[in-house]
Amino acid sequence: MKKYFAAIIVTALCNTGCKKLDVTPPDKLSTNIFWKSPADADLALTGLYGTLYATHGQIAVYAPMWWENFSDNSYTQNNQGAAQQSLISGLSSNIGGFPTSSNESLYISSYKGIAAANSLLANVDKVLSGDQLARYKGEAYFLRAFHYFMLAQTYGNVPLITEDPLTIDFSKRVRKSPRQEILQLIENDLDQAIAALPAARYTSGHAVKASAQGIKVRVLLFEKKYAEAAALAREIINDNLFSLHNNYAGNFYKPDQRSSPEIMFSVQFQAPAAAHNFSITTAIIRSGYKDLQGTQDMIDEYEPNDPRKNMTFFFPGDGPEQGWPFPGTVGTPGVNNWTRGFYPGKKWLDPKIIDPQPGLLDDQDYVWLRYADVKLMYAEAQNEVAGPDASVYQQVNEVRARPGVDMPPLPAGLSQTEMRERIRHERRVEFALEGLRYFDLRRWGIAVQKLNGFVQNPLTPNIKTVYRSNFDYWPLPQSEIDRNKPELIQNDGY
Repeated sequence: MKKYFAAIIVTALCNTGCKKLDVTPPDKLSTNIFWKSPADADLALTGLYGTLYATHGQIAVYAPMWWENFSDNSYTQNNQGAAQQSLISGLSSNIGGFPTSSNESLYISSYKGIAAANSLLANVDKVLSGDQLARYKGEAYFLRAFHYFMLAQTYGNVPLITEDPLTIDFSKRVRKSPRQEILQLIENDLDQAIAALPAARYTSGHAVKASAQGIKVRVLLFEKKYAEAAALAREIINDNLFSLHNNYAGNFYKPDQRSSPEIMFSVQFQAPAAAHNFSITTAIIRSGYKDLQGTQDMIDEYEPNDPRKNMTFFFPGDGPEQGWPFPGTVGTPGVNNWTRGFYPGKKWLDPKIIDPQPGLLDDQDYVWLRYADVKLMYAEAQNEVAGPDASVYQQVNEVRARPGVDMPPLPAGLSQTEMRERIRHERRVEFALEGLRYFDLRRWGIAVQKLNGFVQNPLTPNIKTVYRSNFDYWPLPQSEIDRNKPELIQNDGY
């Protein structure tokens, strides 16, 4: 893995537009040439955020919707990200896709981001000072923590690297660090980000204090530090900087995304200059792809009259009045060439796009943290600490009562166990197609129960998913094991 870091940092810095550099040797970016002016800090920070645009093939690694296909919420007809293969055949160190591709797996993409963050943290004080220096370092700490947390919750024990990539001896092999060391670095990085970033609304794509606080709540829940998670989530709520958007669906397309008071961190796009590599709309809807299909189990999870169901999925017979974007060319869901039991994803689709064609440049931002998540994370953590007290009811009921959703409050008198199940239900329907379900199932310890033997498509009842307990942590890419033998050891069970 270290062998890639010199090339990785050049790639990261140049990801969204790079100065022409006369570099000697050409495979390294010399600090004698770079880090000479504040403009270099801007370029490095832009490149660091640019690592969040990584793609595997045509689809983005950090596009939340594709992670749903690893869960019981949805499935992909074309094995996007190797999700279908991972569930039907089981995980292996050579499966490719998001898990273990030697090109743009989550593993490789995350370490590119980490390398870019390490470079900025090691060098930015050469060109910046004061509050600006603190803010840039705060954003780098946040993004390094974001990448490391994706690794920790997905792969478990991974190499811990904090050095400037241009100072690393690439002849040395790397080994895994205990997951607890990774998680401690993540917490420390987020604490430094919280101290440095502005206490402001999230608008420009740059992380703010609450972005770091919210991700840290997620980390604390993963670690089962419930009291700390509840306390930090309560801080965010009490700060009153964020609120639930009165247009639930508007969180997932423009222009509402840019003015939503609910979004706390996202990967931002703007067509035509910064559009998706591969249209979300085309992949979800267009005939021949159908790569975000709701399962019947997901559909059955919704309570009667929950409007989020029709805001998230299309249904048989839907037409233009329901926002179906193919008036007359492809037919309607569940009719003609659409199969029974197929519920096309509707969330993330811009309703202004009609009859989308291959080559479409769409630019929905990838939302990774919403205020609704903070409220439900608070409810989950507080329920584990103290049971279903009034504050737990309040946070869940406020999410349910959002204007346009208007679901009734939870019944009084729930036990801690009953409230736990209600919160898990609420998370599933509130965040359907947002990439959280797979990680929720694993941290709750119920992934085997929910995913092993699961029938994704009722038309093929004999095809069942395979999920074993060791799948809670993915195998490291075999290419990385081979490059770092014998120090880097494969995860157990692979």
